[in-house]
Amino acid sequence: MRICIIAEGCYPYVVGGVSSWIHSMICSFPKQEFVIQTIVADRSLRGKYVYELPPNVTEVHEVYLNDSDWGRKRMRKHRMNKKEYQALRSLLLGQKIEWEVLFDYFRKHQVSLNGMLMGRDFLDAVTEFYQLNYSQVVFTDFLWMMRSIYLPLFTVLQAELPKADLYHCICTGYAGVLGSMAKYFHGGRMLISEHGIYTREREEELIMAKWVKDIYQNIWIEQFYKMSSLAYERADMVTSLYEHARELQVELGCPIEKTMIVPNGIRVEDFQNLPGKTEEDQGKINIGAVLRVTPVKDVMTLLQAFGFAKEREPSLKLWIMGSWEEDAEYAEECFGLVRTMGIPDVEFTGNVNVREYYGRMDMTVLTSISEGQPLVILESFAAQKPVIATNVGNCRGLVLGEYDDYGAAGMVTRIMNVEEIAYAMTALARNEDMRIQMGKNGYQRVLSRYQLSHLQNAYKKIYRDFAESMQLAWEEEKQKAAEEKPQPDADSGRN
Repeated sequence: MRICIIAEGCYPYVVGGVSSWIHSMICSFPKQEFVIQTIVADRSLRGKYVYELPPNVTEVHEVYLNDSDWGRKRMRKHRMNKKEYQALRSLLLGQKIEWEVLFDYFRKHQVSLNGMLMGRDFLDAVTEFYQLNYSQVVFTDFLWMMRSIYLPLFTVLQAELPKADLYHCICTGYAGVLGSMAKYFHGGRMLISEHGIYTREREEELIMAKWVKDIYQNIWIEQFYKMSSLAYERADMVTSLYEHARELQVELGCPIEKTMIVPNGIRVEDFQNLPGKTEEDQGKINIGAVLRVTPVKDVMTLLQAFGFAKEREPSLKLWIMGSWEEDAEYAEECFGLVRTMGIPDVEFTGNVNVREYYGRMDMTVLTSISEGQPLVILESFAAQKPVIATNVGNCRGLVLGEYDDYGAAGMVTRIMNVEEIAYAMTALARNEDMRIQMGKNGYQRVLSRYQLSHLQNAYKKIYRDFAESMQLAWEEEKQKAAEEKPQPDADSGRN
């Protein structure tokens, strides 16, 4: 069976939880052929992998959301026929979207995105949408916003997709559109594995965004809902990491019979016998934050909380382990905050081998405003370190327990709550016995439910079931074709 992994904005270009999950999955099935279909911003990332691709990855295909003929060259404009225009209209209005017609349109014609977005068909559809819902705003602004919303989707609809037996999408959104389109053209099956709920994550980002406001936020959010609805409808199975995520998928329109919970898993043995504290650490209570320095990790709140905790407990030191290159502007704001507040003992390490640091930590912290089921929490448990985490995604379930009675493996706070996070840092710093016991509780929890072998066995069964169902379908089609084949006339050849 040939499996195509479809990922957006992560593997193999960015280090992080989802990328680590994908890489681990591919490495877990060394005899299985994988093809990677990636969705990235532009050609500047082409081939710039931060992971060494395993030998069972035979191809990598890239789609660039900001790479098109838009505004750069003129091509022949192709007017839509009545059926195609109705499909475009259904997409903008969100009325029983005729996705198959759109798939065929972008595949059949060499569509100029410049001609499409500047053409009469798109203008007419946008005008109708505007008059029905948003006539109170300036039309020219509205038209340009609609062009910016639909440019990346139309770019994705033009993509040439590899043939595969199973399309494994690591989220809905643009990846889900690609998977749905590939299934339509090439057959096969479609599996979605959501680590966070893509639609909700995009909604949270847009609500906080400075570049889009008011009604335009709503239109962007509606667009992501449309794409997720397509993905849930066309998928054969949709997995999530924990129960509440599954409930959200159903709430967003995924048929419950398609859903399945498969928790994250890590290789616990990789976090045993780690290097301990060094001379540099003597007299320090080390707090480790393994994260990318980006707004979704809310590093600003983390730094403020540490600053207040440091005033109460001078022995504290904060280690922020992860890249700051993804959002250089935000990273500079974080560096500036440390300077402005005069916070001592804050170390930004950049990308490092975290296994060299976990053993030195007394606790870890995660102050994200959005998460799924963070691998860094599981890694901390494997290293027997207690965790301070905000109440997002499955963090509460991991830290406080939901399937066992091992006890708390750390402390949970509200998001963006400087006082609660500072209190948790101080409380754990002042109680070594509590830290040790919480570390043991987390270790028992990760052993019981979140080992990599558990994840591997679950997906081994999923892949095997898909392969068997496809084989059965192929045999049934073959049998049906044989039965429908005209039989030779018994009397043929006689006079």
